[in-house]
Amino acid sequence: MLASPLHLEIGAGAVEGVPQLLHDRYISTTGSVLVAVGPSTGAEIWERLEPALPGATFHAVHEASLAAATELQAALGERGYDAVVAIGGGKTLDVAKYAATRAGIPMIAVATNLAHDGICSPVASLEHAHGKGSFGVAMPLSVVVDLDYVRAAPTPLVSGGVGDVVSNLSAIEDWLLAGAERGEPVDGLALAFARTAAEAVIGRTDSVRDEAFLVVLAEALVLSGMAMAAAGTSRPCSGACHEILHAIDQLFPGTAGHGELAGLGAAFATYLRDQEDRFEQVVTCLTRHELPCLPGEIGLTEEQFVSAVLAAPETRPDRYTILEHLAMDEDRARERVAGFVAAVHRVRSTVPTPADRPLG
Repeated sequence: MLASPLHLEIGAGAVEGVPQLLHDRYISTTGSVLVAVGPSTGAEIWERLEPALPGATFHAVHEASLAAATELQAALGERGYDAVVAIGGGKTLDVAKYAATRAGIPMIAVATNLAHDGICSPVASLEHAHGKGSFGVAMPLSVVVDLDYVRAAPTPLVSGGVGDVVSNLSAIEDWLLAGAERGEPVDGLALAFARTAAEAVIGRTDSVRDEAFLVVLAEALVLSGMAMAAAGTSRPCSGACHEILHAIDQLFPGTAGHGELAGLGAAFATYLRDQEDRFEQVVTCLTRHELPCLPGEIGLTEEQFVSAVLAAPETRPDRYTILEHLAMDEDRARERVAGFVAAVHRVRSTVPTPADRPLG
């Protein structure tokens, strides 16, 4: 059996239909729901929904932490809520997924940006006293993506999703490598979801300014969540790309967003595999969407990036990827990073810069 949302809606003005969704899908016929909102547009959306949800309670989520999720869980236990409706970006959704799972009630995800695949994944990434952890959670019962709010979000909170989806291709190669080298079981259905999501996005020439692209990107992020649900692990969407991401987060926190780092990690991992055509495709896609492909574009020196590459395997000691396979020492890692930087410049010399392209 495959866990999945029972309802998905992507479109302009989609949030207006949330009260009707709760009623028509028999999630809450009384409107007794807790509405968890993020610090940006969540409160504004709540004000629009409040008249149609007289039995609802408001709860502000200020950070993506285990403490915030525990606080929300406690609030859910104060009365017999039918569901929690989470409105905001990935951080707010992760807090609500964790709290709803622990409280044993359904959760509705109302996404206001497309920064990464957390909108539908069975994983919540939360900070705690010792860093950041990934926690297994139930998937949202329903996912709503309002394109009006997505378009109004800062561009990195939308284009970041491109980097996260494209990184699926690198994660897939790592999973297949683990299967060949270590006999790790590989789930074909999970691969199909993850690959379809990435391929749907990587070759498109339109941008986050175009509604058609936003619909495909939102669908791709949902498919990525489905891939993880099918696999029972983040394997189909997380390999060396995310090991590098986590290492950068630990060593140099605050450099860039999740999706941006995932895309950069995927570009480097693809370079390590000597997959020239795929490498060119990844770099071209990231460049088209103004996402970082070089250490300097996230404020790191090549030496700092080398240190992140060397530290990356320790972030997921149970996972076998191209990094574990190559087992590079410092000199070899430095050599490959220098080669990677040069290769990115070669590819970019043939790619039109954003200023050369008309706006969507």
